[in-house]
Amino acid sequence: MLQSYVQDTWVTPTATPESAVDVHDAVTGDTVCRVSSEGLDIAGAFDHARRAGVSALRDLTFHQRADLLDAVAAAVRARREELYALSARAGATLPDARYDVDGGIRVLRDYAARARAELPDAPHLVEGPAERLARGEDFLGVHLCTPSPGLVLQVNAFNFPVWAPLEKLAQALLAGMPSVVKPATPTAYLTAQLVRIVTEAGVLPPGALQLVVGSVRPALDLLREQDVLSFTGSAATAATLRTHPNLVARSVRFNAEADSVNAIVLAPDVPPGSPLFTAFVREVVTEMTVKAGQKCTAIRRVLVPWEHEPAALDAISSELAGVTIGNPASEGVRMGAVVSLAQRDDVRRAVRAIAESGRFVHGDPDKVRVVDADPERGAFLDTLLISADPDASAPHEVEPFGPAATVLAYRDASHATDLVARGRGSLAASVVGDDLAWTTAFVREAAPWHGRLHLLDSANMAQTTGHGSPLPALRHGGPGRAGGGSEMAGIRGVVDLMQRTALQASPRVLNSLGAAQSSSPAGPV
Repeated sequence: MLQSYVQDTWVTPTATPESAVDVHDAVTGDTVCRVSSEGLDIAGAFDHARRAGVSALRDLTFHQRADLLDAVAAAVRARREELYALSARAGATLPDARYDVDGGIRVLRDYAARARAELPDAPHLVEGPAERLARGEDFLGVHLCTPSPGLVLQVNAFNFPVWAPLEKLAQALLAGMPSVVKPATPTAYLTAQLVRIVTEAGVLPPGALQLVVGSVRPALDLLREQDVLSFTGSAATAATLRTHPNLVARSVRFNAEADSVNAIVLAPDVPPGSPLFTAFVREVVTEMTVKAGQKCTAIRRVLVPWEHEPAALDAISSELAGVTIGNPASEGVRMGAVVSLAQRDDVRRAVRAIAESGRFVHGDPDKVRVVDADPERGAFLDTLLISADPDASAPHEVEPFGPAATVLAYRDASHATDLVARGRGSLAASVVGDDLAWTTAFVREAAPWHGRLHLLDSANMAQTTGHGSPLPALRHGGPGRAGGGSEMAGIRGVVDLMQRTALQASPRVLNSLGAAQSSSPAGPV
């Protein structure tokens, strides 16, 4: 039975093996662990976070909190091989595991460096400059950002069991708030090992980090006005959480990063066979195969000019044909399994719904050749490329959360922007082209529907970090279906977790609070 970490102690749930949820190895189908939150004192965990965790963190300066991030990063790095090994049980290849584990370490270090460079060595932030509020100089106004005396409840998705909790922890710790982490059940054992590594290193103060595996639905009634619910998962679950009676009644801050049908758009000026066209194909194939397509930012819709559709289908299919699928521990395997048999079935249903308006160009949802594994016991899928009617509804509404993408041929720029908007809000989109006028016009129309736009041209294609890579300096989140939330965004994301209070006072009082500077290190947010 998988343990939780509450009130600074590892606790085994009281559930019987029969009442707990079995978690299976994505490759072999063997049982990895059983998960339940039955018998856990979640109310006590929340009280411990608000009492011990808040007290320890809010008195630290931003620079001291940055030291905590560096210490967590060092602890995880020292034992990251353990996380790599466990990741294989979730179907991840070694590059997939590094994407998750090393990505989380980099976010911690990035935020630590940013805090020292952009935030004062003080427990709070003054946003300046001070505003004169009267004719004289004795009545001024500033904004003061202080830590909220609450906790961050992280409800995370299964696809990034290391990166996601570390990314949210980085912002929460800098903001002076403790975290209670609720991992997704299919990969809860990975997050549990991450928390064990951090707690055994002894680098965080009491109450700063707790872990609850299993259901936390009753905990939603325990959240208070100063708490934050940070959710990553499906749009349907986000909609349910958003209207939870306690969250509404107590105005609990809710941040959602949900699924979306992200797109890549090939501009008409990019000829098949050109280096930029090759870069476009590489982006599509990478997003379909990294973590077996189980990324919230992965490309689901591939928009191409109608005249280039045959060439795009041929080029993408040719690249996919060279992808070896199988046991992620085996040499030469490029793509492993999806996280579970249930997830495999969800992807199959999704691609069949999309293919009703088109056809499978590459791959078969029911058959796949795998290396060193049983394709029935393991949650394996072929890489699935679909060509569909661009004006059908399913490609824009159904997300196959796996190694699948749909090619949609557009008629002109207006048709392309309309198709992108039919996704009703996305985390990310890419535009590939050198025609500045076309790209500029497209961005103006598409930007309101996206949290991030990745603009690929001949000048940057050798340096890009890729369509699907969120970066600590930039916002991660999106409007509409994507949840309407925001994570990272540099120091902006830290300040978003803090309480911004307008102060109206004399210079004497503001000076006593350290709040009469002409400007703040972080500048206006």
